Amino acid sequence: MGGFDRLFVGLEIVAPTAGCCGLLSNRNPGHMRQIVLDTETTGLEPEQGHRIIEIGCVELMERRPTGNNFHVYLQPDREIDAAAVEVHGITNEFLADKPRFADIAGDLMTYLQGAELVIHNAPFDVGFLDAELAHVDKFGKVDECCAVLDTLVMARKKHPGQRNSLDALCGRYDVDNSRRDKHGALLDAEILADVYLAMSGGQRALSLDAAAVSERPDGQHSGIRRVAREAVNLVVVQASSEELDAHQSRLQAIEQACGGEAAWRRLYQRQ
Repeated sequence: MGGFDRLFVGLEIVAPTAGCCGLLSNRNPGHMRQIVLDTETTGLEPEQGHRIIEIGCVELMERRPTGNNFHVYLQPDREIDAAAVEVHGITNEFLADKPRFADIAGDLMTYLQGAELVIHNAPFDVGFLDAELAHVDKFGKVDECCAVLDTLVMARKKHPGQRNSLDALCGRYDVDNSRRDKHGALLDAEILADVYLAMSGGQRALSLDAAAVSERPDGQHSGIRRVAREAVNLVVVQASSEELDAHQSRLQAIEQACGGEAAWRRLYQRQ
């Protein structure tokens, strides 16, 4: 996303190809691993020498956040455009003592290996990552070692003719973005993870294990929390005689139409 309003033709899901310095060799085919990724940059065009200054990643395993995130600020060795600072608030002074991309490239690519990258407006972030990787001899392009899923393409298909920015999707899917007064790579990746899970399946931060419940930076909890049953007062409403008669009539109509016993009767008899 990178923090600017941009219009690109989005990427579809891209199948990873062989190679990428052997980074796919450790992929476990039995698990669906996704990395929700975002970057902040010094400007809009890598072709003009602009650089990545922040990378934020959120790991999902089988659609569940694991807490194994990746976040780094980077020294770009160039001035950040004033318009970019207005968007993300990151300054050259803040980045003066931060590592350069080449210093963290190995750790980043090891972290990303074999995953499906989930990115909003993927050509922007992938374009910048490819430009950075081009300066590091050891690695190829992103789509040589990762699949890429563009949530902007997904959103445009689901909501044609509507605004599909990250903020617009937060409003549409009731995702809290109140902390997003400035763009930030890790924060935006966390928000996009919630948006993606809601948009692709209606479930966010799903966990069936109480031990897997984790606390988010905003103090909220992700995952499903167990509730003490003794604290819940369940109300059982019995069917009236009229409702029971109507039910029997419906069963008889079903049996006449299909020429056999209704499945409900068989299930009821087992109880």
